[in-house]
Amino acid sequence: MDEVGLMAYASALLRDPARTYREIDLAGRTATADGPALVQLLYDELLQALRAAAWAAERRQFKTRSDRVTRATAILFALEANLDHDKGGDVSVALQRFYAGCRRQVVDAAIGEDGMPFRRVADELDEIAQAWRQVRAA
Repeated sequence: MDEVGLMAYASALLRDPARTYREIDLAGRTATADGPALVQLLYDELLQALRAAAWAAERRQFKTRSDRVTRATAILFALEANLDHDKGGDVSVALQRFYAGCRRQVVDAAIGEDGMPFRRVADELDEIAQAWRQVRAA
């Protein structure tokens, strides 16, 4: 890394060290994860983003809410885009519809100051995430 790149990295780190740490942590976890572990990481990140969006909406932290909504919708798109319709059949079709519905709810909630819609979506997704954990553990 040249001196300019190092300075830019150091500046970003100083501006928001917690965010930098989270990005490094996530990059480290994804580098060694297999397919199922990556899906679990996506669910974990998605739930965290939705709960943070709820918190931010209730506290009128609009930039944070916007950032977390953007993160959540991107993860929902990623989960939907990676469904295997050949192997998943009806389950993958149901999940595709579910993810699209979640995305609509998140986008609709993004203009308000009520955190409950974000929490409802997070709770619904958490049920799937817990089932996913149980399957992986078996």
